[in-house]
Amino acid sequence: MNRNHTRLLALQAANREAPRAYRIEAAADEATIYLYDVIGYDWWTDGGITAMQFAADLNSVRHVSTLHLRFNSPGGDVFEGRAICAALDAHPARKIGHVDGWAVSAASFILMHCDEIEITEGAMVMIHNGWTCACGDTRVMSQTAALLAKIDNAIADDYLRRIEDREQIVAWMNAETWFSAAEAVEHGFADRIAGKDGETARASWNLTAYANAPKATVSTPPAPEPAPAPPEPTDQNNGEQAERAHNVRRAAIPEPLPA
Repeated sequence: MNRNHTRLLALQAANREAPRAYRIEAAADEATIYLYDVIGYDWWTDGGITAMQFAADLNSVRHVSTLHLRFNSPGGDVFEGRAICAALDAHPARKIGHVDGWAVSAASFILMHCDEIEITEGAMVMIHNGWTCACGDTRVMSQTAALLAKIDNAIADDYLRRIEDREQIVAWMNAETWFSAAEAVEHGFADRIAGKDGETARASWNLTAYANAPKATVSTPPAPEPAPAPPEPTDQNNGEQAERAHNVRRAAIPEPLPA
């Protein structure tokens, strides 16, 4: 989940044309935040949901008593996600999470900071270990492994907000586990199922950068209808075609002016 890892760059590159929708909509005593984008800065689109922007937007609706957070995110940077969690925890409103499509990777642990969670039928949640890259000798690799272990422990703590079995959480993270809507409710990642549009929302994202991603659900536009076959030639329409061709040539070549 570290932005320096090539797999995160591959995730961003595969989704450079994906429709994005990060925005906030405020009413009298409620606000809705759409997290339909990569968590953290997206190098391919000059976009993404940065913690700084999220915190500023959250502060602009500090007066509301209920926050709805709508998720359709392929994940992103773990530390940007951590800062987003801190901003959420500092807001006094009740937070209701809605998994509209994907709550994957960093998006899944942000989701755990909601007070209640509903997931759309067909939507999915995915949890896994942190990613990074390193170059160096055994000391560098050992230090990197130790850092990743700390990151993974912090992520596991997020899931412990709702699921009591840490050993099971670690096993799911090790296996990069994808939960259907029913499985998310069964295992505690969500409280209830709502609606039936999750597969449509999921189709926005290409998640082949992940090892165990489900088969892509992006719809393919129907092939165009074949053009009708031309009519069989007859003596009559052969003559008509010849006359039309003669007229076209006459229209294209101006008649000579009289001397």
